[in-house]
Amino acid sequence: MGVRKVFVVLAALVAAVVGAGPALADGAPSAADLHVAQTLGERELTVVIRRAEPVPGPLRVEVVTHAGTAPGTLVLRAAATGASTSDEPSTPSEATLALGERPGPYAATLRVDRTGPWELAVDDGERVARIPFIVPERVVSAWEKAAYGGFVGAGLFMLVTVVVAVRVRRGWVALAPAGAVVAALAVGMTAALLSASLPPPVPPGVLTDPTGGAPEARLSTVDYSRPPVNLLVRADGDGVGRPLDLRIGLTDTGSGRPADDLLVRDNALIHLVVVGPTGGLWHLHPIRTAPGEYTARLTPPAPGEYALAAELSRRGGGVQLLRSEFTVGAPGTDYRPAPGPGPRDIEGTPVTVDVSGLTTQAASAVTARFGDTADLQPWLGMAGHLIIVGPLSTSAADAPVWAHVHAMIPASLGRPDETVAAFGPEVSFAYRFPLPGRYRLWVQAERDYRVLTVPVEVVVR
Repeated sequence: MGVRKVFVVLAALVAAVVGAGPALADGAPSAADLHVAQTLGERELTVVIRRAEPVPGPLRVEVVTHAGTAPGTLVLRAAATGASTSDEPSTPSEATLALGERPGPYAATLRVDRTGPWELAVDDGERVARIPFIVPERVVSAWEKAAYGGFVGAGLFMLVTVVVAVRVRRGWVALAPAGAVVAALAVGMTAALLSASLPPPVPPGVLTDPTGGAPEARLSTVDYSRPPVNLLVRADGDGVGRPLDLRIGLTDTGSGRPADDLLVRDNALIHLVVVGPTGGLWHLHPIRTAPGEYTARLTPPAPGEYALAAELSRRGGGVQLLRSEFTVGAPGTDYRPAPGPGPRDIEGTPVTVDVSGLTTQAASAVTARFGDTADLQPWLGMAGHLIIVGPLSTSAADAPVWAHVHAMIPASLGRPDETVAAFGPEVSFAYRFPLPGRYRLWVQAERDYRVLTVPVEVVVR
């Protein structure tokens, strides 16, 4: 009976040690969530897909709405889209999410039953956004396996030592399993200490992805990058003052096939910046409707030429900035200069923009102050955004410089979501202008779930 009690205690200790390891999956911490901005019709949303663990298990999805978002109902559907390590068939999951008048997060719970590639469909009854995501498989490094094996072995050898000491009268016989206990503990403790300082295991697929960050990818002398993509823009609408759908097609320049391997970068699959003929700005995030097909909606306030730039990151292809344009009605609307630096009121928030000594000789500083309290929220994972277009002549479409600059969140604060209002009131940007001339800048920051956009006209000497 005494031996059985010892075995139960040792088994419990071993289970506790094994279960105490960090939850890693594909080399990422278990807290890694996916944030994807989506311009779903007239709504600007942030879809947060929380990490699913364990699998099978629940999948929590949050949709963050912003000021001015219309209430309504969204249908969320999660379905597996590719091969998995499991041979079991997957069952899709569905949930209904009611958006209220109040901006902020709205949560729903779905279910995933296997690891591998999945797709989250967000349906507003008129259009469907399809967001690809991965339910990762738990990957344990060799050092973790050694640590677990060492502790498990120590427990088993300790059990053998106890049994030998109880059953055999010669005490020296128990020294052999006791020595094995010490050796196993040494292996387990050494591996546990080293596992914290060694790189995580290489996630599947990153050896062919130079952007993956794995040492093997960085040291490779083979070019695994993919060719750039072709951008085709088609504007479907009835004219000025009415909603217009921008339909964006992405194809591989080498094969001509749809480019459906975009990565979520800065919380979006595509960052689409549109500048109208009168100087208005739209910072949109097109929804994926099919492989290589994306759609975003805007309402053009004036006829004329609209310039756009699409910023995206392709797996194995790096970041690309693609430019195009489209015309609404008759061209020729006069460009309207924006105010210069100085104080103003933007949707009830006092804003001051400080721009001094802009030059091409060195990096210049642009600082905007929103109100008097540190209550700015991160938008697209950043404390602020600065869009730069210029030098301007006749229209933004002719401007040689398009840039998107960030005000970063301090690394010590981690990766807060939009529910955290603890930044500012100042956001600062640094940018070196490559050419002199007249530029238009737009500073963007989020406050009270409202994205504030401040246009500024400057001259670079």
